[in-house]
Amino acid sequence: MSKQPNILFIVTDDQRFDTIHALGNREIITPNLDRLVGRGMTFTRAHIAGGTCGAVCMPSRAMILSGRNPFHLEDLGGNIPATHKTMPETFKANGYETIGLGKWHNGCPAYARSFTKGAKIFFGGMWDHWNVPTCRFDPTGQYDNTINFVVDFYNDNHPQQQHCDEFSPGKHSSELLTDAAIDLLQQNAGKEKPFFLYLAYLAPHDPRTMPDRFRQMYDPEKITLPPNFQSVIDTNYPLMVHRDEHLAAYPREENEIRRHIAEYYAMITHLDSEIGRLLDALHESGEEDNTIIVFTGDNGLAVGQHGWLGKEDIYEHGVRIPLILAGPGIAQNARNEAYVYLYDVFPTLCDLTGLITPDSVDGRSFAQLLDGNHGQQFRDELYLIFDQFVRGVKDDRYKLIEYRNGDGAGDKWTFLYDLKNDPWEIKNLADDENYLALVDKMRQKILTHRDEWDEQSHPWGKDFWNRF
Repeated sequence: MSKQPNILFIVTDDQRFDTIHALGNREIITPNLDRLVGRGMTFTRAHIAGGTCGAVCMPSRAMILSGRNPFHLEDLGGNIPATHKTMPETFKANGYETIGLGKWHNGCPAYARSFTKGAKIFFGGMWDHWNVPTCRFDPTGQYDNTINFVVDFYNDNHPQQQHCDEFSPGKHSSELLTDAAIDLLQQNAGKEKPFFLYLAYLAPHDPRTMPDRFRQMYDPEKITLPPNFQSVIDTNYPLMVHRDEHLAAYPREENEIRRHIAEYYAMITHLDSEIGRLLDALHESGEEDNTIIVFTGDNGLAVGQHGWLGKEDIYEHGVRIPLILAGPGIAQNARNEAYVYLYDVFPTLCDLTGLITPDSVDGRSFAQLLDGNHGQQFRDELYLIFDQFVRGVKDDRYKLIEYRNGDGAGDKWTFLYDLKNDPWEIKNLADDENYLALVDKMRQKILTHRDEWDEQSHPWGKDFWNRF
């Protein structure tokens, strides 16, 4: 009897949905992701549900790992309690060797109970890519070592305690993690036990630094600004103070945004090169034909769209991410436009491998779509949220975004977009008298989803609705 399929699960950090050459972006260079697109099914309208804090990666990765919606996370996703079964923990309980590498932003206890092996574990949000502090795998699950580290030794001689076992000076995070992943992949190839390898990169998150040869592939002067580039945002939005938004001058200048886009693309091309090495190693291991590959990102990134730089919004650039599945039983070179959330991937992989999905999971399996013969319909609508300030809903054509700043007397903004005719979300239809009834109808849908998602169970779940 052949063993169950392996899982190779790759997560990138801040990679937007439209940053793969084969999916229509002719300015970016991604030959290895293009190869993966050809090998599998790409969900072109995959979304995160949104974020419950400015560091969107933390709740987003908690949703991926637990299969739960954003209002059913603990500590905004900073911890995944034992009552919420994680995806690798579930595969571990079903006989898999579970291997965890890279960024883990969801608490040491959750990591410890999820994996049987690991390496180069980064318990944090972001860092200098050339000097990443990592932990070695600890079978006791303690992960309590710290190292003295002076952050700004030119101006301060006070060390801080950095949670890690070692630094890797001079080696880029993408190369560091790929090397470790290839080593563990080779160690587990050909074994009777199937493996679940979870590789979470730090790139292309800023600081956007990469080997020079990748930077030189992009001339900022030749970069095309997106059609929805704006020098200022449309709202008096409190999260404009977030760290991401200070990476470029405000109001935004075209040349500076072109430089940021060029560096963003260069980070992704470098990452693509490393993913290519990993895919080659999988092929050489003899395990390729029995491995399901999942490639995705944890959230999008504006980089100048609508006046934003970061991901503190629910525009398409903030909530849409790449999602590719490839492997046995999955259609090749296929595109699917079904609306799926990232927290639907957990139950989908359970279905594909014959495991029972834990009761703690909120997501729904879309495994029935993967053979390419069962349509492109899954969810009719998507509910989208950001923190206490933004709610939205989108159906197959229209998208409503509601901003609420402050208490019941605070500022309010409403945006309605026709995504069929205006995919860049440029023309706001909310004040057009021809669309007032539609705005009201979609606002009611937001209220319906609020209740279905049990939003008011969240510590600040009621606050947004008190601002109407």
